[in-house]
Amino acid sequence: MVRCMPQRAADLDRLFRALGDPTRRAVIERLREGPASTSELARPFGMALPSFLQHLAVLEEAGLVTSTKEGRVRTYRLTPEPLQAAEDWLGTQRDLWERRLDQFDEYVLSLEQEQRR
Repeated sequence: MVRCMPQRAADLDRLFRALGDPTRRAVIERLREGPASTSELARPFGMALPSFLQHLAVLEEAGLVTSTKEGRVRTYRLTPEPLQAAEDWLGTQRDLWERRLDQFDEYVLSLEQEQRR
């Protein structure tokens, strides 16, 4: 399936990379409250602004945030639609593993029944 859809795989890779960092997840949680400027987003984190801007660039590259600039102020907004791709992928994985575990459970039960005979 992944071989047939390389762009989708690349999009998922970017999305999970973006979500894999606690600073970026905190930014996403903050943006759920509404748009915020770069300085407002950076304030709670004890890091240099250039380092923080790299986090925002990763989020923007993954499509999780968009930014607009008015004058000297850049404002970021959450764009949650890409999370649907992660949710779909995780749901597929959950279904697969639930089926596998059910099959394993059936196998173990059949072994137990054979031993009782």
